[in-house]
Amino acid sequence: MSNKLASSAHPAPVAVLNFPFASHPSSLLKFIRTISAVSPDIKFTFFSTSKTNISLFSGSNTKGLDNITPYNIPDGLPEGYVPRPGPPLEQIGLFLTKAPESFERALREVEAETGHKFSCLISDAFLWFSGDIAEKLKVPWVTTWSGPRPLLVHLETDLIREKVGAPGQEDKTLDFLPGFSTEFVASDLPKEVVFGNIESPLANMLHKMGQKLPQATAVSVNCFEKMDLKVTEELKKRLKKLLLVGPLHLVRPQPSAESDDVKEEKDVCLPWLDNHEPTSVAYISFGSVGALPPMEVVALAEALEEGGFPFLWSFRGNLDDFPKGFIERVSIGKVVPWVNQVQILNHPSIGVFVTHGGWKSVLESVTYGVPMIGRPHFADQNLNMRSVEAAWKIGMKIEGGVFTKTRAIKALEQVLLLEQGKEMRHRVGVLKQLAQEAVGPNGSSARDLKALVEIIKS
Repeated sequence: MSNKLASSAHPAPVAVLNFPFASHPSSLLKFIRTISAVSPDIKFTFFSTSKTNISLFSGSNTKGLDNITPYNIPDGLPEGYVPRPGPPLEQIGLFLTKAPESFERALREVEAETGHKFSCLISDAFLWFSGDIAEKLKVPWVTTWSGPRPLLVHLETDLIREKVGAPGQEDKTLDFLPGFSTEFVASDLPKEVVFGNIESPLANMLHKMGQKLPQATAVSVNCFEKMDLKVTEELKKRLKKLLLVGPLHLVRPQPSAESDDVKEEKDVCLPWLDNHEPTSVAYISFGSVGALPPMEVVALAEALEEGGFPFLWSFRGNLDDFPKGFIERVSIGKVVPWVNQVQILNHPSIGVFVTHGGWKSVLESVTYGVPMIGRPHFADQNLNMRSVEAAWKIGMKIEGGVFTKTRAIKALEQVLLLEQGKEMRHRVGVLKQLAQEAVGPNGSSARDLKALVEIIKS
């Protein structure tokens, strides 16, 4: 992808700095597209690695991106670098070493090429050094974040490390944090906050982020005010400007590229769901980067088969991980490579979402009124699922943190068949209504989104 930009006559372009790992790029681009839809006169330059830009701005994905221009920055990897299997922790470290200099140089290059100064800098909150760049450019710094509760944790990392952190304190309660009950324990926290290698590049990044975010002009969160009111109130005390602008997928539904996988889902999955009773089907997906270990794939599959639970499983792993003959044998279920998640969750037959507990999935489940069974892997997923279970009581974390056949059957029965599940469904229905109100014409999220656009344009 060329780095040469056409000159723009627009007087106030906006720079967007991306963290090019996991689901961060697509989430940030969806955020920018939402802003763009509200205020189409704003021009954006999206700074990221060439690999990410190619995946985001190619083919049918470019529809509606006329005022968002990609610009490549180096990925920080040495020539001939071969990534190791597993999470890209080494790549993140190498990227972060070069990133402040790479972004700043690219910003200057674009300003020189176009003859226009940037009026605002928007960044993924992970890129804490964006605040220093914005200060040099003398422009507002707006950051984006996912859920409120993990954000409060990162702002209070020093306090948490002071109170908790010694080995053996994993069960210590977190009720010293405002809005956290005794049901929240230290092991719910991301390991980069406590217990893990807190000197790793990722842990350093998150710690510096927590220290820097109170200086941001505004912190934009993909949530709505009434979902976590007490935590929201505490965040407002610690930040210059907290703007809750979500759920973003309700503010501006995202178009999907018409790939073969999408056609499969439209042609097969939705009619298949139409043939099932309301709230009877388990929808299963562990996100774009989370995968169950093979032993747990077997355990969950055996639970579905033995319990006779209808299911739709969006599965991106190795099909050989399933028990031999499972896919052919089990007529009550369907295994597909990809689905449009919001369309599936919005279908009346879905009774439970079996999920890794990433914030985007949790929020989508809430906005379509679906209780959850969580099997978190890393990052904020444990904390999200504890919130689902303890704060909102709209789902449950799988007992012991890993699937066995017995645990899976028990959890599915509780949510799909028993009174406990009906109560969860009622509570999540209340949150669903509050989410709809928040994005309505006079809602809190609509108000905050308008305020955000004013900051960006000013």
